[in-house]
Amino acid sequence: MATIGALLRETQLPDSSSARLDVELLLAAALGKPRSYLRTWPEKLVSREVLARFQADLERRRQGEPVAYILGQQGFWSLDLEVSPDTLIPRPDTEVLVETALALPLADEARVLDLGTGTGAIALALAHERPRWQVLGVDRIPAAVELARRNAERLRLGTVRFVESHWFSALEGQRFALIVSNPPYIAGSDRHLDEGDVRFEPRSALVAGADGLDDIRDLIMAAPAHLQPDGWLWLEHGFEQAAAVRELLERQGFRAVESRRDLGGHDRISGGRWSC
Repeated sequence: MATIGALLRETQLPDSSSARLDVELLLAAALGKPRSYLRTWPEKLVSREVLARFQADLERRRQGEPVAYILGQQGFWSLDLEVSPDTLIPRPDTEVLVETALALPLADEARVLDLGTGTGAIALALAHERPRWQVLGVDRIPAAVELARRNAERLRLGTVRFVESHWFSALEGQRFALIVSNPPYIAGSDRHLDEGDVRFEPRSALVAGADGLDDIRDLIMAAPAHLQPDGWLWLEHGFEQAAAVRELLERQGFRAVESRRDLGGHDRISGGRWSC
């Protein structure tokens, strides 16, 4: 029987920036322990059952499956979220959207909408930080809506709601002080769709037409009918799309249009304020 320390030393995954972390996460999950346990008890023997699960999960990772899908969870903001192949995996770069929303001059009980909520990551982070906000998350995939609801229940965030809606289709007559979204924004011909973790994520949550802007165009055109006077719209986009998104916002009549950078220094989100 192998020890924890031996498994950490001897286990190899294809070279990547996260290979060592991936091994630690998978072994800790197989043991049912936090990562800190691995270094605290390196001499502990690993049972056959734990080793079998660890090796099975390693093989899934070697085939390219994201660790988040293997473990069924992913951290975002200060929250641990359940994830599934029905949704995108929440990424740290999206946290700039949360930071920007929290810094806006909104009322204490502002109505906030998260379009294409997926796991509920953005909506849940906002509800966690602003419990008096009335946060609504929508998604057109029923399984995603159910997943977001489970996350809200587990995190005890009862002020946020999730409903099934294809963008604004089920929201007739409703208006919000803030609309946020991480919509599909990858061009259909982008070679990265066949590389890395993205291969396992739902294409419907990634691809938006020939230039990746189809959904963003639709959201910018439709959002004014669902914004309160002086309401805000902020959208995540590709790092090379900022100028195009700002132009779309300005052309639609939004003011105070600007972009914000992600952790890598790329323009990752753009938004503006609606002028009635």
